[in-house]
Amino acid sequence: MTKSIERTMVVNENRRDFLSGSIGAGIVGAGLAAGLLANNASASSSGSSKKSARMANYTADQLERVTQTLVAPPFVPKHDQVAQGKPKVVVVKLNVEEKEIILENGAHAWVCAFNGSVPGPLIVCHQHDYIELTLTNPSTNMLAHNIDLHAATGALGGGELTLVAPGQEVTFRFKATKTGTFVYHCAPGGVMIPWHVAMGMSGAIMVLPREGLSDGQGNAITYDRAYYVGEAEFYVPQEAQGKYKRYSTVIGSMNDVLAAMKSQNPSHIVFNGSVGALTGTNAMTASVGESVLFIHSQANRDTRPHIIGGHGDYVWAAGSFADTPQQDLETWMVAGGSACAAVYKFRQPGLYAYVNHNLIEAIMKGAAGHIKVDGVWDDNLMTQVSKPSAIRS
Repeated sequence: MTKSIERTMVVNENRRDFLSGSIGAGIVGAGLAAGLLANNASASSSGSSKKSARMANYTADQLERVTQTLVAPPFVPKHDQVAQGKPKVVVVKLNVEEKEIILENGAHAWVCAFNGSVPGPLIVCHQHDYIELTLTNPSTNMLAHNIDLHAATGALGGGELTLVAPGQEVTFRFKATKTGTFVYHCAPGGVMIPWHVAMGMSGAIMVLPREGLSDGQGNAITYDRAYYVGEAEFYVPQEAQGKYKRYSTVIGSMNDVLAAMKSQNPSHIVFNGSVGALTGTNAMTASVGESVLFIHSQANRDTRPHIIGGHGDYVWAAGSFADTPQQDLETWMVAGGSACAAVYKFRQPGLYAYVNHNLIEAIMKGAAGHIKVDGVWDDNLMTQVSKPSAIRS
């Protein structure tokens, strides 16, 4: 057994304004490639608990290092559903881009985007793996940034160890001790925390059980493809006439956006960065008979995913894979600041709407996407018995 190494850490008390203090000078001054799933193996429950205990004892310097290629949502990086061999040190890089995006026609917003996408890319690992993350803040940016990963233990989820000014980068490592789906976001201190989150600066990490997903009764749950849907709200200020304001710099938008945020009435609530980002040619796809894993995150507000015309066959609404999944749900609640996972096997072809089932937020503010499913229609599941016609007396 590897001897545990304990180290005393001196906490920088000046960083305690991280959550509640004023905005310091350091704060303000300074692809569409699908992640094909590599392994669909079923888990064996024999001796799994003992094996998992052994896996927990490795230290990072004993393990193989692998680089994970992150991809833009809704796609996910290539990964094994069942862990192969010993834990790994999974090396990932996130680069912060401060840029203007188009939320919809006539509405622009400045965002701080991990790897240029809203949400940031999904990171995938297995329990007892290490994540070694490098965060880069280019000198062309105007703001300081960091990362708080809800999957991490200690130091404000990594936020206390990762604050970087423009022109800096930092690398830190944490052990993935808990399984489930977790949010990550920027949290540089004071009112900068909600402002950065409201600028789309969040993403998710999925920590799979080493033996893969299970229904809690010893039966493996596998999936044929997976998608990551990141829900976010934006507060675009409006002029007196109702026209959305536009700003030349990220700092120039700050005061008006902060004022609009106090209303807690977003102008837009969207999936993956803009109204319609998951519709049309960008719709998610599947085929009849395929099981699809959906990871859904919301860093700030409660939401309620729903597949119109489908269900959640297995749902981990609270995000913990240690929980027995709920089955056959119509809609599931996701608390703000968390991520969930749901698996559904499509049984009919057609165009499915994937929505936040606050339908006001879905239809009027943008929290909706599509899934295009191909295959053969099954009349036994649904059929039109008679066409519309005049009412017969």
